[in-house]
Amino acid sequence: MKYTENGRPGALWMPRSRGSVSGLLLVILGAWGALVPFVGPHFNFAYTPDQDWAWSTARGWLEVLPGAATVGGGLLLIVAGNRITAVLGGWLAVLAGAWFVVGGEIAPLLGIGSAGDPIAATERKRAALEVSYFSGLGALIIFVGGVALARTAVRLARDVEPLAAPLERGASGPAGDAYLPGLEEPSSQVASGALTQPRVERYAASEAEPKRGWRRQGAGAAAGSPGAAYLRWPHPQG
Repeated sequence: MKYTENGRPGALWMPRSRGSVSGLLLVILGAWGALVPFVGPHFNFAYTPDQDWAWSTARGWLEVLPGAATVGGGLLLIVAGNRITAVLGGWLAVLAGAWFVVGGEIAPLLGIGSAGDPIAATERKRAALEVSYFSGLGALIIFVGGVALARTAVRLARDVEPLAAPLERGASGPAGDAYLPGLEEPSSQVASGALTQPRVERYAASEAEPKRGWRRQGAGAAAGSPGAAYLRWPHPQG
């Protein structure tokens, strides 16, 4: 599941496309390793016995089994939607590739038998058979499996939901959103222009309104009295 209860992606979640390319390559390499001993004799590119679809216990343990394990690991990577399944598929492929490399040397000790002798007239063809059937194929599988493990075992930044998402959800978001100091929005009770525009209308109104002090009242009373002319400066000369 992509998201957990609080609306954020889980720690084990990953996109399915993360291991799809590596998984497809592993499926192709595993199918090659499991089928080439049976179809190789048809192209004169095989180990003994030189017969098409000839089965032996050694071929089953040394070629079919690791090839099938590689295919299984690749399929797990292709369909994986979480890290546990992807890591399991990657390790399965890595172990299968290692068995391709060292299985021929360990087989006599385990009583499995030998995969046969390369049918080659030159050293170059012998080396090509060894690389294509066992050592080179196993090393390539290990490399692809290691890349898949590196890509799927870690949690990348794009797998984490951006921290701004809870703020965009606002009140409709989940109650468990974390408090982010310094990112809170300004209070809606404060007007948008209160911090930048001066309150000039207050001063204009106060200047238009007449003052009600005793000086203003005294001046008005003196203007209406008979001796108001003598209170003005300069005094009129009679």
